[in-house]
Amino acid sequence: MMKLRFVLSNLLAAGLVLGLSVLPARAAAEEAVIVALGDSLTAGYGLPQNQSFPAQLEAALRKRGHAVRIVNAGVSGDTASAGLKRLDWSLSDDIDAVIVELGGNDALQGLPPAATKAALSKIIERVQGKGLPVLLAGMEAPRNLGKEYVTSFGEIYPDLARQYKIPLYPFFLEGAALDSGLMQRDGIHPNAEGVSVIVKNILPDVEALLSTLQPNEDG
Repeated sequence: MMKLRFVLSNLLAAGLVLGLSVLPARAAAEEAVIVALGDSLTAGYGLPQNQSFPAQLEAALRKRGHAVRIVNAGVSGDTASAGLKRLDWSLSDDIDAVIVELGGNDALQGLPPAATKAALSKIIERVQGKGLPVLLAGMEAPRNLGKEYVTSFGEIYPDLARQYKIPLYPFFLEGAALDSGLMQRDGIHPNAEGVSVIVKNILPDVEALLSTLQPNEDG
């Protein structure tokens, strides 16, 4: 009898553990997972991780009732070509959509716009090849690089949006750039308040991206 109780007790304990382990997995499966692929503006340079763009965006979306997880795939210093090289390991099987924020470092380094465009094109093609929707965040080149460069660089993002029929958020730093109160001392990276402004501005576009996702039929 004691042996039977021991076996039943172990089975009950195993069942409870199994139940606890299954519930989070099921809840996670119901979340939309968006990868934010970018550079230091995405990574959260100079900020606590809970104040980075992905963290603040996730919090804002959850506050509006969206079950979503934003994966921070930002690497400080990355050019578009560097982002392309690490793209495959940035996209796990549970990804539902991708936000692409790259090109700022290309402009700061004065790299040829054609090379930046080619790298971004390959990123978009690979993401779309996985059947994932893309939101492209545009950047602008510093004015001191000259009118020709600024114009050529600025045409990259709308051209790609038209070519691949994807939504474009024209300028990632909209509302924060050139406002010293919203930028860090380097004048390049937003502070926590600046990120909050960026999130507020881009939020409708991300919600539109979420609306394109197919519901999980297995959930």
